[in-house]
Amino acid sequence: MSGMAARLEEVKARIRAAAARAGRDPADVRLVAVSKKMPVSAVEEAIASGHRLFGENYVQEAREKLSHLGPVRSCTEWHLIGHLQKNKVKYAVRLFDCIQTVDSLELGVAIDRRCAKEGLVAKVLVQVNIGKEATKSGAMPEEAPRLVRELSRLEHLDVQGLMTIHPVGSAEDTRKWFRRMRTLFEEIRSGIGSEGFRHLSMGMSRDFEMAVEEGATIVRVGTAIFGPRTE
Repeated sequence: MSGMAARLEEVKARIRAAAARAGRDPADVRLVAVSKKMPVSAVEEAIASGHRLFGENYVQEAREKLSHLGPVRSCTEWHLIGHLQKNKVKYAVRLFDCIQTVDSLELGVAIDRRCAKEGLVAKVLVQVNIGKEATKSGAMPEEAPRLVRELSRLEHLDVQGLMTIHPVGSAEDTRKWFRRMRTLFEEIRSGIGSEGFRHLSMGMSRDFEMAVEEGATIVRVGTAIFGPRTE
């Protein structure tokens, strides 16, 4: 087993253990391997190790990587997990299978209009700034229910859940943010009554096990899979 395969298996084993502690089915948790700032060769190694779901923060970096993958691209799934500028929407809807960072109606409308031209329906998550941090993107928690309802009315958007990047803090603080997101997610899901609203994306390398324990259906893990970034 290669080093990449071993690291992937270790992360997946930790997800299984966390799900078991919470009485959850591990199959309900999706692992996004965050390949930001990693060479395409690392992505290829992860694919050769059996992994298929990847996350990128930047549209241009993703375009360059995907252009090098060739036919293997068809067996992979890609999520945008970084802030999306409106002038990059036309590229994003073609490149990504899911855009996790829709944080305004304005951005949602831009995606919807582009998808209408392309004949596409974009799977999206609504990003929530759960800690109300000035340095982070995302809708304010109190605005999220209305935003989800407004975006759900757009014909070319499939709103599948929520995403957050929580404030850095103690383990106790982190669990608090995760629980707040889970509560918000469940309130919105109950309010809109949609079975398609099913994903809660939260947790990274340092805390993905806790995120699984608190209800995450998607975790975004980079360093624990690819190792430290050089940039």
